[in-house]
Amino acid sequence: MLLITGCNGQLGTELRTLLPQALAVDVTGLDITDRAAVRTFVKENDIDTIINCAAYTAVDKAEDEPEKCRKINVDGVKNLALTGVKIVHISTDYVFDGTGSRPYVETDQANPVSVYGQSKLDAEKAVLENAETALIVRTAWLYSPYGANFVKTMRRLGAEKEEISVVFDQIGTPTYAADLAKAIVDLLPQMKDGAKEIYHYSNEGVCSWYDFSREIMKLSGLECRVNPIETAQYPTKAKRPFYSVLNKSKIKSLGIEISHWQESLEKCLKKF
Repeated sequence: MLLITGCNGQLGTELRTLLPQALAVDVTGLDITDRAAVRTFVKENDIDTIINCAAYTAVDKAEDEPEKCRKINVDGVKNLALTGVKIVHISTDYVFDGTGSRPYVETDQANPVSVYGQSKLDAEKAVLENAETALIVRTAWLYSPYGANFVKTMRRLGAEKEEISVVFDQIGTPTYAADLAKAIVDLLPQMKDGAKEIYHYSNEGVCSWYDFSREIMKLSGLECRVNPIETAQYPTKAKRPFYSVLNKSKIKSLGIEISHWQESLEKCLKKF
């Protein structure tokens, strides 16, 4: 039996659609920070594979709640890894500091610059050290028609305001959750017993948050003007990587096809 944790989030929702036979739970169905509960749940439901989408993702709030962030993102993940079943764990581009100038490969040195980023890196280590068979997928700038995300925020602001300002000096690649879910499903049969791998997945192409915002407004038919500003003009509690483009050569070598971010954004917006 396949288990999806964090089933009501952006990725979990898309995975439930693709894997209707899977057992899907949110925190009310299984608290991953409770080791005994996790062990019992996995055993009683004959789970052989876990796709972990459960996570603390409030990047700025994590700076004020480091213990809560780590309890979910590190301790909870370790509990899942210790069950002995196969685990697919979702990680992030925020494990990198963003000071590079070429797309990050899986073996590049991680150096997170936020509490959230550090918790996700420590979660990766917990998986690699404790799981018997594991797949870690780092992704970036996730959005979908579900949950809270940048695309939905921009559409709301675009409908409310005549103009907004968005940073142009943070560079990465948006990822449509439905595309990521499909890639994960395609990877499942390729998991080899005893193997532990890290893969990068985002949509193709590169843009800034400013570019992304302009495209969201254009495709949504919103007249809101988007002004480019520097990160220094929009201070946040947590530091973000300036350049966090992910190199996807490794996952593409397995035959995984990846759409350009603009195509995927258009596909997503048609569902709104």
